[in-house]
Amino acid sequence: MLLRTVLRVSAGTRVLPFLLGFVLVALGDDLTAWITPAYGLAAAGHASLALPFAGAACAAAGAWEGGRLHRGRVFDRSPVRSPLTITAPLLLPVAVMGGLGMVTALGTTAAAGGTVTGVPQPGVLAVWAGLLLADTLIGSVVGRVLAPVVAVPLALVSSFVLNAYPASFDTYWLRHLVGGGLADCCAVDQVLDGRAVASSLVFSAAVCSAAVLLIRQRGAPIALAAALAVTAAGIGLAAHLARDLGPEPVRTRSAAALVCDHGRPRVCLWPELGAARSTMVRAETRRLAGTLAGHGVPVPEAFTMAGRPGPGEAKLGVPTDARVQDVAPAVVGGLLPRVPDCALHGGPYPAGAAAGTAAAWLAARAGPDGSTVPPSSGGRFDDADTARAAQLLRLPREAQLDWYRRAVEALGRCGAPPPAVGPGTTTAGPGSAGAGGAP
Repeated sequence: MLLRTVLRVSAGTRVLPFLLGFVLVALGDDLTAWITPAYGLAAAGHASLALPFAGAACAAAGAWEGGRLHRGRVFDRSPVRSPLTITAPLLLPVAVMGGLGMVTALGTTAAAGGTVTGVPQPGVLAVWAGLLLADTLIGSVVGRVLAPVVAVPLALVSSFVLNAYPASFDTYWLRHLVGGGLADCCAVDQVLDGRAVASSLVFSAAVCSAAVLLIRQRGAPIALAAALAVTAAGIGLAAHLARDLGPEPVRTRSAAALVCDHGRPRVCLWPELGAARSTMVRAETRRLAGTLAGHGVPVPEAFTMAGRPGPGEAKLGVPTDARVQDVAPAVVGGLLPRVPDCALHGGPYPAGAAAGTAAAWLAARAGPDGSTVPPSSGGRFDDADTARAAQLLRLPREAQLDWYRRAVEALGRCGAPPPAVGPGTTTAGPGSAGAGGAP
């Protein structure tokens, strides 16, 4: 059959406009929200929101194409070519249709993130290709054994459920089989974990192999048994690969990609910030660090955007599209300890009540006059924290620094009580009792 004939009669060609319209119109707002600006991997990962819908479209169109071959009794006429050779050209436009839908989603997220650097991502694209091909092939098999009125909607709904719902399961390895965690990838200090990619590829390869067996052998009992065995083995291996992964398929990005300078303190930034923005962030960070040091606040040797700062380094949590007003909250947050693991796992953490007061006090000390608490940025402190910080600022300088040192020490461990702001007072109060340290 001529290529133009295949494209003209293919269900993939007819479904394509609807899929593209759905991606742009129905998913447009979701695709453009919560993307890490200027980070190509984040744009590629977030585009995976469209994957269950593209997969469902492939499964339904594949079921229609498989049904066409069955109704035409193509394989009952002793064809010279094998069933797989006959089927493949008809399914190729369907798989391409799904791919074009995902490319449209990727273009939408990349435009929203303002980047083409790092787009596309080979690992993400491989997961998409494997799953779309698996949906297409399985849809074709369903279309060959059921009437179109049943096969098409069954393939559509089943594919969407199997691709979309595992992302909500507490059994994390299930979501990684179908790329369910890709939409949450990635913050700028994260990269895609290769185990998640390998798990999904193994699963999709097993499903594709099972479908090919059924197509080649036309559903013979031995082929059905072999297909079930291959699928089960693939799921088992894929689950083994993803067994240690959390809900998100990410790992910490290597600090080797950071761009560091030699100033004091040293500032290490991801290259996604760009030259002009990096210059601004470095200058503002050093200005704030100098102001705080002038008030006696201990300042680290370096501020870094690395996911896991090393000894003598503080986390600088500025966004990749940072503005001047974003730097002060990031510096303040970096000077406060991270919430200890014991507290994250339910351990007692009464010192968390001091985090908001400490953040408000640091923000005041970093300000122009060193004694006025600015409005909270990023929700690090509330009005009650502001009032206690103002009370703290009225104490002698050494008393303030002593309170800050005790607060930092308490925030770094479980079970330690928050230090009192002054005689007869405590740090805890409305809106602060459950506060944690800097993220």
